[in-house]
Amino acid sequence: MPEKKRSLPGPLPILMGVIILAAISTWMIPAGNYHKLSVNGSTFAMATDSAEIGLPLTQRTLDSLGIQINVQKFIDGDIRKPVSVPGTYTRQKRNGQGFIEVLQAPIKGIYDSIDIILFVLIIGGFMFVFNETGAMVKGITWLALTMKGREPLLIIILTSIFSFFAASYGMAEEALIFYPILVPLFLAAGYDLLIPLAIIFGGTSLGCIASFSNPFATIIASNAAGINWMDGLGERLILWALITLLFIWYILRYAAKIKKDPKASLVYQIDGAVHPPFEMKIDGQAPIPKLESKTKLLLLIYILTFLTMIGGVVFLKWWTVEMSALFLASSILIAIISRVNEKVFVREFINGAGSLLGVAFIIGVARGVTIVLNDGQVSDSILYYTANLVQGMQPAFFIMLLLLFYFSFSLFIQSSSGMAVLTMPIIGALAIMVNVPGREIVNSYMYGMCLMSFLAPTGLVLPSLAMVNISLKTWLKFIMPMLILLTIICILALLIGIRL
Repeated sequence: MPEKKRSLPGPLPILMGVIILAAISTWMIPAGNYHKLSVNGSTFAMATDSAEIGLPLTQRTLDSLGIQINVQKFIDGDIRKPVSVPGTYTRQKRNGQGFIEVLQAPIKGIYDSIDIILFVLIIGGFMFVFNETGAMVKGITWLALTMKGREPLLIIILTSIFSFFAASYGMAEEALIFYPILVPLFLAAGYDLLIPLAIIFGGTSLGCIASFSNPFATIIASNAAGINWMDGLGERLILWALITLLFIWYILRYAAKIKKDPKASLVYQIDGAVHPPFEMKIDGQAPIPKLESKTKLLLLIYILTFLTMIGGVVFLKWWTVEMSALFLASSILIAIISRVNEKVFVREFINGAGSLLGVAFIIGVARGVTIVLNDGQVSDSILYYTANLVQGMQPAFFIMLLLLFYFSFSLFIQSSSGMAVLTMPIIGALAIMVNVPGREIVNSYMYGMCLMSFLAPTGLVLPSLAMVNISLKTWLKFIMPMLILLTIICILALLIGIRL
């Protein structure tokens, strides 16, 4: 009988294991609390062990408490969660968490994260309703056939599109549907299988690094860290443009080399004459399909929805309720324009929400870890002892250690939302104490996770390789020089960011 292959457990079992470890820690780590400072109307409110003290909403108050944050960030709502006041840690009576608390933790976590969870589910419904129209596939197909014979320009456009989709809303698994469209096109043009792989998988992985409005990474991580997700948007947009241009240059350079000499192909040198697992047919004489006005309108609505979300947060102070309403309204508008039957609309919307139910549970279960630590009154103790450990540590060294942590830990958890909710509450509070901007904590999390996504077997690299039937060795040979360069750029971005 053949031996079964062992695989790493999924995110949910890992997170439940972390909840159990968190509960055990409440019996081993001394309980304690910091005083907490938050905004209450037009004043600060500092919660102590016995009372709540009102303080002026001024920079002088923050300076006197040793909190090195600009008061405007509290006024503007950039900091949404209570901040620990340095030097106020006091020991508390132990409150160890047991079996019942462990079982209740994921449920309490879902309650506590319901606004983010509903936002994620509605995003899923929106995506499925939009996909039901076929507009995205039609748009990419039209673009691919229109640009036939001008493949270098097509590489530039498609890589930019996939990178943008990943950075704006977190495109990942849904990109797999484009391999049957793009693989035959690029093979017929004299390229190898690495080109469509680099455009689709490489493009989406790249966009993840500088996610500027990704609800599954940037927004959830910023929310868990207690900061406004718009903090650092400008820097992320600049980084996205920079690394996308760099990656396009890298693909074009390789494409030109194998176009000139097919034997220079890494696929040819390592894997030999391989073929993708699906049938490849491309009719060079087929007419270019016409992109109907309705399809153009749907694509425009799709893009405007994300731009409106960003504009609403920037100018109208929107948060999850308003953003969720926006995506629900866009879903209904798309269904009306496409004349989608109401039963089909409801079915697709529910299916879309259901497709992200796993993500929703991951968010809730991960939040359960924080609830166990908070109820056991050891969150602040972990923060206190860790702060003592890193006291005097240079912010640059701290942020590099954090990048390494996320890069390594992402090998086991490739769920961006789960990782954010699991780690951000404590690391975000710790960052304030070592004088590192919250946005750079979020950036180090995204950089580390997304750099690892190019390699992690727990992510999409293996399914993507299966779509083109080339080996991991070939992909690593192709991507490693670029990955090293991207890592250096991310390190420089973090070092510049902590000094801004």
